[in-house]
Amino acid sequence: MKHLDEYRDADLTRKLIEEIATTVTRPWQIMEVCGGQTHSILRSGLDQLLPPQITLIHGPGCPVCVTPLELIDKAVKIASLPHVIFTSFGDMLRVPGSERDLFSVKAAGGDVRIVYSPLDALKLALANPDKEVVFFAVGFETTAPANAMSVYQAKALGANNYSVLVSHVTVPPVIAALLDEEDVRVDGFLAPGHVNAVMGYWEYELLVARYHAPMVVTGFEPVDLARGVLMVVRQLEEGRAEVENAYSRTVTRDGNVPGQQIIETVFELCDRKWRGIGTIPMSGYRLRDAYEAYDAERRFPGVRTITAEESKLCISGAILQGLKKPHQCPAFGKECTPQTPLGATMVSSEGACAAYYRYGRFQAALENKDRA
Repeated sequence: MKHLDEYRDADLTRKLIEEIATTVTRPWQIMEVCGGQTHSILRSGLDQLLPPQITLIHGPGCPVCVTPLELIDKAVKIASLPHVIFTSFGDMLRVPGSERDLFSVKAAGGDVRIVYSPLDALKLALANPDKEVVFFAVGFETTAPANAMSVYQAKALGANNYSVLVSHVTVPPVIAALLDEEDVRVDGFLAPGHVNAVMGYWEYELLVARYHAPMVVTGFEPVDLARGVLMVVRQLEEGRAEVENAYSRTVTRDGNVPGQQIIETVFELCDRKWRGIGTIPMSGYRLRDAYEAYDAERRFPGVRTITAEESKLCISGAILQGLKKPHQCPAFGKECTPQTPLGATMVSSEGACAAYYRYGRFQAALENKDRA
């Protein structure tokens, strides 16, 4: 635990926060892109320890949260079919669709299974040739190499009963989309370390050159995050805009080249709809023509026409864009709780609403509403 504990060191975190306080001279808004970073920030109380000039904005970096509602409905319909074994990481099972979630399908007798790797799903397909095995391929660039490898191996092994329901999105296009919005004001970014571990950070240099917004690749522990904030603040105060790497123990500029190669082999870029945000051009992955036989939407054509409408009460789209905080939602902690979620941001392990509820911001939010 030594090399983990040193990044949770309270004294070092406090010193970094003190240095931020002596460096900052004016208000700045900094977005942590990743939902895992959001949870770490709230769990450690970092958002409450920073000087008041610094506002942390929670970004759209929760892949579960941005998976479109209609894709959840497609997953539910496929999983309900009697000849299907539907597999997924556990964080997708409680995400609400229009009427049901995948846990409800499982409770009703559907063969829905949690796996820890898409290659486990492929093993199920090889062991059950009389079943259609579907894996819910959700995520940013972080999970794309393993998901791509499962399809690549399925083709190589002739596993014709294996397919993936793809909901892959990529980070740079959504950052660009946010910076193009007039209502979104972000001065600098904490870039998601796990995505950059796969893709490197050279793509972010293009964004910095275009938008002149500092971006610091940041890890997930309190020391990582405090150091990332300090590096962003220094750039902003000095009028600089660069990509800096505060997570060099894991991330390099070029990233994981073999991982990028398997992504490039199996996937291609496409327009992708983001839940609560809308369609962002060339912001996602889909299977290339050579692998289209493993596309669940093609294998189950009845799901391709499914559409859905979001809850009128849920403001997760505004939260994912950093326009509002979870406690500003009228339904937060009332109609919307982890037990009765209206949107994915309340149930995902990386969702901002779930973080606010879990780490003590829930009661404070209700007290603020009562005073208002």
